[in-house]
Amino acid sequence: MKLILNDNEPIFIQIAKAIEDEILSQGIKEEEQIPSTTELSKLYKINPATVLKGINILVDNNILYKKRGIGMFVNKGAKETIIISRKENFKKIYIRELIQEAKKLSINKEDLIEMITNYKG
Repeated sequence: MKLILNDNEPIFIQIAKAIEDEILSQGIKEEEQIPSTTELSKLYKINPATVLKGINILVDNNILYKKRGIGMFVNKGAKETIIISRKENFKKIYIRELIQEAKKLSINKEDLIEMITNYKG
């Protein structure tokens, strides 16, 4: 699991996103076990309670489930759940800001679509 911690958002959110990214990239597949809280806390040199807080977000969102005495596992359908959630966040954050900025710059819908279509970034 790749994670470069930053100061832009809480560490527990970064942990949750990193696990989601692993699920999306098939690094961790549905029904597979994720690394333990202890393993993750040692790997990234962070408090186990912080890791657990990130994992609990994923449990609350039905991405992960606990097998008592064994560990945390990825739920069936987790990848699709993550995709749906992230698409909604993408729309709320990026698309809304894009449209607001386009309006400020008097960019009409057709020009905006053309810009997106022709973007070579």
